[in-house]
Amino acid sequence: MVSLQTPVCEFGLPAVDFSLPGVDGKNWTLEACRGKNGLLVMFICNHCPYVKAILDRLVRDARELASLGLNSVAIMSNDPAEYTEDSFENMKAIAQREDFPFPYLMDETQEIARAYGAVCTPDFFGYNAGLELQYRGRLDASRKDTAPPDARRDLFEAMAQIAASGKGPEEQIPGMGCSIKWKDGAG
Repeated sequence: MVSLQTPVCEFGLPAVDFSLPGVDGKNWTLEACRGKNGLLVMFICNHCPYVKAILDRLVRDARELASLGLNSVAIMSNDPAEYTEDSFENMKAIAQREDFPFPYLMDETQEIARAYGAVCTPDFFGYNAGLELQYRGRLDASRKDTAPPDARRDLFEAMAQIAASGKGPEEQIPGMGCSIKWKDGAG
């Protein structure tokens, strides 16, 4: 397992369109996912300890962000042939067990992860109402272990600011996670 940090936010970078199958049986596009005040695009998977450490907080934050007009979508881009825990069937199971309040999509070709420049799981891309990138940072201080309950909610606070003003915070702490498992072995 390779641990990586996310790059610095490229403010204003437009969101990349996609059309991907969801665990709910629907095909989802960027337009279908967006909220009136923006969109949080999350690259996650099922097996990564960094994702497991934040999953309950991720679900909580996505629910609260929806009330601010910010929708969320999760995309799984790992190669399930190498990590069977990341299979589509297991994606369905975890989405149901955790009651995901957002679509959970399979990026089988890994084209969408490459187009976004995703490097790890979790990797967060926070967009404003114009679908311009405003946040590329961590959820909170969690790593492979969950941060204390009173940890600052970096992602939530940044996305709430984006919902209110259209602009993300100037200072952002990079996210950290397991490298995306590319099919050809290259990132």
